[in-house]
Amino acid sequence: MRGVVTVAAAMLLLSACGLSMEPSGHGDAGRVRVVAAENFWGSIAAQVAGTHADVTSIIANPNTDPHSYEATPGDARLIAQAQYVIVNGAGYDAWAPKLLAANPVSGRTVLTIGDLFGKKEGDNPHMWYSPAYVDQVIDRIASDLGRIDSADAAAFMAQAEQYRTVGLKDYHDTIGAIKQKYAGTKVGATESIFSYLADGTGLDLITPYSYLKAISEGTDPSAADKAEVENEIATREVRVFVFNSQNSTPDIQGLVDRATSRGIPVVKITETLVPATASFQDWQTAQLKDLLRALGG
Repeated sequence: MRGVVTVAAAMLLLSACGLSMEPSGHGDAGRVRVVAAENFWGSIAAQVAGTHADVTSIIANPNTDPHSYEATPGDARLIAQAQYVIVNGAGYDAWAPKLLAANPVSGRTVLTIGDLFGKKEGDNPHMWYSPAYVDQVIDRIASDLGRIDSADAAAFMAQAEQYRTVGLKDYHDTIGAIKQKYAGTKVGATESIFSYLADGTGLDLITPYSYLKAISEGTDPSAADKAEVENEIATREVRVFVFNSQNSTPDIQGLVDRATSRGIPVVKITETLVPATASFQDWQTAQLKDLLRALGG
């Protein structure tokens, strides 16, 4: 991945502070303490939990690269006190399971999204870009919270249903509009972050997956893959070009400039919520509507 995490240092500093390594149970006013490694899962958890949980996301700054994030003593403290921890997994946030392993307390529930879908390190970890996976995660979070706080189990299930059908309505409707009008349309992208969404919208992402994976992982694509992507832009084989604006290297910016000069609409997407205060659905729907407009409306 794109960085090294100083988890041992975080745990050492945490121990030096004398903090008890036992989960502290419920938060303020009896609410469940929930910690999400990333704010996209945290936003979903907060809306499923409602007033029955306190949800904290560790990675929330749009300028932070989750791949190379370095855990802090504060992060270790949050996880030590949490009843429910949500991590992405599949190698995306490798620092998180290290913190969990360094603090093997009882009474804490951990949801690793990658494990839920059988993903391992090396697979595409950007599962929050899959509409189908998002719906399944909502159900799992509601179920887990109901086991932790059985008195509010019915409320969690009702809030999950409300979130799916009302909160995410515009999100699903926009996905449906893209699929209905533009299924099979050839598009290009810079990273595997877009792969799940291309599948969900029925678009034909023709960029070689080996290229998408290399850029996502911060490695150099093969010369053949680079030539293929450049040719797809030069010949206008793709109708839209999608790139992750939070990971724009000079080479990627060069592709964006070439696409623009060839009259190919460019759509920006990000790995984490932008702005950081946005909800998951507002963030994703805004990007989807940009994509729909770029395809032709």
